[in-house]
Amino acid sequence: MKLSIERGTLLKALAQAQSVVERRNTIPILANVLIEADGNQVSFRATDLDIEVVDRAPAMVERAGATTVSAVMLHEIVRKLPDGALVNLAEDGSAGRLTITAGRSTFSLATLPREDFPVMATSEYSTNFSAPAGMLRRLFDKAKFAISTEETRYYLNGVYMHTATGEDGPVLRCVATDGHRLARIDAPLPEGAQGMAGVIVPRKTVGELRKLLDDDDAAIAVSVSETKVRFATPAITLTSKVIDGTFPDYTRVIPTGNTRRLEVDASEFAKAVDRVATVSSERSRAVKLSLDEDRLILSVNAPDSGAAEEELAVAYGDERLEIGFNAKYLLEIASQVDRENAVFLFNSSGDPTLMREGNDTSAVYVVMPMRV
Repeated sequence: MKLSIERGTLLKALAQAQSVVERRNTIPILANVLIEADGNQVSFRATDLDIEVVDRAPAMVERAGATTVSAVMLHEIVRKLPDGALVNLAEDGSAGRLTITAGRSTFSLATLPREDFPVMATSEYSTNFSAPAGMLRRLFDKAKFAISTEETRYYLNGVYMHTATGEDGPVLRCVATDGHRLARIDAPLPEGAQGMAGVIVPRKTVGELRKLLDDDDAAIAVSVSETKVRFATPAITLTSKVIDGTFPDYTRVIPTGNTRRLEVDASEFAKAVDRVATVSSERSRAVKLSLDEDRLILSVNAPDSGAAEEELAVAYGDERLEIGFNAKYLLEIASQVDRENAVFLFNSSGDPTLMREGNDTSAVYVVMPMRV
């Protein structure tokens, strides 16, 4: 195998591949990236056995071939090369080495045979549809903060992507929860997604997927089966196993009878929560919200470190209410609001609270209160 490729193009292709590779693994080949050169392009394939990413890039291929080499090492070398450099990759199969040259720099890396590289089994995808990158980015970005990190409840360690019926008809919906807070985000159902089996997309896959969704104009081809999900652009294909488990019935925890309505500037609210939480003890991080007519007082009382209080002008016309929340949860939920105002709907100090952006019901958040 022998090829030449521009440094920036190579770096971009390697960045996604090397981030999939597990740093600590007991199988040496899994630390490698499979490089396959043919025609006028080169592909880089990496896997951790649960996720597989294939990144394709244009290259001047002098001699077709394939080999595997340390993903992290190759990425580090290319990252440190000067901008605009032309990088030459040449593999010597008999010596088991890949030589990388750029300008006056030469590197020689050990290779492992391509035959040892595990390729993810192909799957029959029952549902195939195309969705705009911006739409998928919104669905996953707004839901992912609520993914559980508790390994025992593994079925909550991802985002549940499925079809549902929203207020205006069928929707593609993403839901995540950790039992303390919940995010439910809807988007119009893309053509071809009807009848899709609901799948739980793992946390790591959600992180890797984010890198495919930066270009708003891109169309992402989504394929779903009962065991796998695949997201593809013309240059990158990300395939992942889905979490084998049943996502709980989240509709039961979304309150429908909350009538006490608070409207507040989302950015001002987040800043105020952040300020008063400075004095709270790290363990509880509880912030008390005291609501009266058009007035909200945020307060923290931590006996061992101090107290803080801040008043905000808000729109609130119901009876007086005092309710406590984990400051971190409030901050994360407030940071999801794209428009100016956040609307909180309360029932009582012991019931779940609903939050949405203005009158938009396509993104709904639920947060459990805590005693203060």
